[in-house]
Amino acid sequence: MTPFESSTQSLRSQPKSWLVTGAAGFIGSHLVEALLRLDQRVTGLDNFATGLRTNLEAIRAAVAPEQWARFTMLEADIRDFEACRQATQGIDLVLHQAALGSVPRSVKDPLSTHAVNVDGFVYMLRAAGIARVQRFVYASSSSVYGDHPGLPKVEDKVGNLMSPYALSKAVGEQYAKIYSKTYGTEAIGLRYFNVFGARQDPKGEYAAVIPRWLAAMIKGEGVTIFGDGETSRDFSYVANVVQANILAATVREKGALQAGIFNVGFGERTTLHQLFDGLRDRLAQLDPRIPGIASVRPSYLPERPGDVRHSLADIGAARRLLGYEPTHSLAAGLAEAVPWYLAQAR
Repeated sequence: MTPFESSTQSLRSQPKSWLVTGAAGFIGSHLVEALLRLDQRVTGLDNFATGLRTNLEAIRAAVAPEQWARFTMLEADIRDFEACRQATQGIDLVLHQAALGSVPRSVKDPLSTHAVNVDGFVYMLRAAGIARVQRFVYASSSSVYGDHPGLPKVEDKVGNLMSPYALSKAVGEQYAKIYSKTYGTEAIGLRYFNVFGARQDPKGEYAAVIPRWLAAMIKGEGVTIFGDGETSRDFSYVANVVQANILAATVREKGALQAGIFNVGFGERTTLHQLFDGLRDRLAQLDPRIPGIASVRPSYLPERPGDVRHSLADIGAARRLLGYEPTHSLAAGLAEAVPWYLAQAR
């Protein structure tokens, strides 16, 4: 039995009360669904600034009626401390996903990024401490590695930060560390590496690369690469992230709490050119009727401010201390995600 299987088996026999912030978002909604499938009691918190009500509808359709009955949704903002206090009452475990993502968004609007990702983070952390939750697991980001040239990225080797978004996540990590020492709030941060999967919104100026490119290709529109196409990322399917969150919330290994921060990726690097070719070829196989899909080529624009050149996760610590073992490579994740995007476009 794997550590994850052991953890989920234990949760089924002894259900917990969970709070998932950003519950209507891409990652948050997958966490809510996974927990409800494990017969947990789940409270969701979201202000729907970026989260989608359709994601909650998808969860309801995916789980049994008795599982859905264990879900409570609070529409509120993490920048409202009293709302955070209310949300954490009677909660055992917090999975804090609510944030304003996107490096370009943070460059354009650093004040909103700070207000949500720093002020809101501290409000949630403080509320969790007052409510005496058992553990606070939160989403950090690979962007905190900044311009450090080393590959793969190891948790204790970071460079100069390159964007307000990266700074907001780094500040959150420091607050969590201080709160653990000062108030005894158990906190574990997960540095996500380019998460993708179904329900990731392809719309908007700040959409992530995989859903944005898929949406464009399906519509027969052009795809833009920022830079020369040799920028690389460690793409991690959302199922890997769900696993990491549940393991971090339930791990009993003291070394995990002492470490406090873990990379969550797959441990494999893919260039933007390789990603483009993979998405185009998979779409061409699934639906050759898409206009010009077999011959589509990208266009290029200069690199964007704040973008990191290369990213690759060292997941050794997560494997050793959390029992994390990613189940989906980029190819395996796309095999599940691409048909979902095609279905949404029809």
